[in-house]
Parts: sequence; C-alpha cells; structure tokens
Amino acid sequence: MTSSSTPSLSFHRERLLHERTQLLQRIAEQRGGLVSRADMAADHFDNSFQSRAQIRTERQTEFAINEHETAELGDIEAAMERVDAGTYGQCTDCGVTIPPARLSAYPTAKRCIDCQTLAEQRR
Repeated sequence: MTSSSTPSLSFHRERLLHERTQLLQRIAEQRGGLVSRADMAADHFDNSFQSRAQIRTERQTEFAINEHETAELGDIEAAMERVDAGTYGQCTDCGVTIPPARLSAYPTAKRCIDCQTLAEQRR
C-alpha cells in the first residue's frame, strides 16, 4: 500500500487494535483474571475424582487454546508492524497487493491467496 492510502492504513490499524483488545479481554475472561492457562491446567491434577485420561485431555486442550491465542496475538502484532512499515496489504512472499476483500475478511493476512496456498501445501 502506498502513502496515498494513509486513511486506509489508519482504518486497518484501528481494526487491528480493536481485535487485539478483544482477544486480550477474551483471554482474561477465560482465564478468570490473571491466572495463566498453565496454572489452570496444573489445577486439574488436584481433581482426584477425574480420570487420568480426562485430566490429560483437558490439559492438552488448554495448552492448545493457549498456543492458538498466542499465535493469533502474534499475527495481530505482525500486521500492526506491517502497517507501521507501510507494507500492510502487500504479500510478504511475492509483493503483490492483497485484495481489500481478503484483508477485510482476514485483517492479519500476510500473503496473497496464491502464496498462502503454496505455504499451506509445503507444510
């Protein structure tokens, strides 16, 4: 995106800030305040009435959710860095402009559809 699209960058920055705030609020609510998911998972070991399989499943679920939230927060921060650098809306792999509809649907997108498809196929 060029400097002539500064209002657009401002809009995207505000949207990303809003998404980050919502994510942080959701994390705080789900954790019951300042308790980390790791601490919550450790608490499950104190429930002697639960089976080991159930405890393990709950612990793995909580760690997976934490990993997802951490990745989502990282994606938001990376997108905000691209806004600050003036490269938001450009594919990080090939440099083409990411369509506004994609950014509207997925504001943290760092790749165009073609490059994202290739990246997913390489996994």
